[in-house]
Amino acid sequence: MNRAILFIDSISAWAGKTFGWCILILTFAISYEVLARYLLRAPTEWAFDVSYMLYGALFMMAGAYCLARNAHVRGDFIYRFWPPRVQASTDLILFFLFFFPGIIALIYSGYGFARLSWMLNEHSPFSPRGPPVYPLKMLIPVAGVLMFIQGVAEVMRCIICIRTGQWPQRLHDVEELEKLALEQATQQKLADKSAV
Repeated sequence: MNRAILFIDSISAWAGKTFGWCILILTFAISYEVLARYLLRAPTEWAFDVSYMLYGALFMMAGAYCLARNAHVRGDFIYRFWPPRVQASTDLILFFLFFFPGIIALIYSGYGFARLSWMLNEHSPFSPRGPPVYPLKMLIPVAGVLMFIQGVAEVMRCIICIRTGQWPQRLHDVEELEKLALEQATQQKLADKSAV
């Protein structure tokens, strides 16, 4: 089961990291728009559309990656004090009560929106050029499917934790500086206590 979890995590990581490049493109596009608007007095016709399309793609496609890294925001001021088995049992119930029904609705509705947009050859009404938006809308069900698959991996994690009493290891590629600083401070305190 661990191998399946890590395989699903790697799919989510690939999607998140691939679409993470949108932030770089978005930065260049917005920077160019600012320079063109204020220095050249020639604003672009495409910057607004490009910015919301790239941000939307990044936001949608990073969801599964974020779930795989356990990085979604949660109100864990009580949750973090529970034993792992209680956390896993609670997560398991919540996945089936809220997560999966919401994701299934996202996939179903998103597919309908994307299909209609594709059939109508929908273009943006916000700028004179009107770039096509149907590729962006196709990402809605794709992101939903990735979230669903990652949700299956999270359910497997919960089952393993309920059985063993410990959370299975996750893939890690980025750590928050605050977390690293807290770990270093904790290690330093332990070293200071053992030296005394």
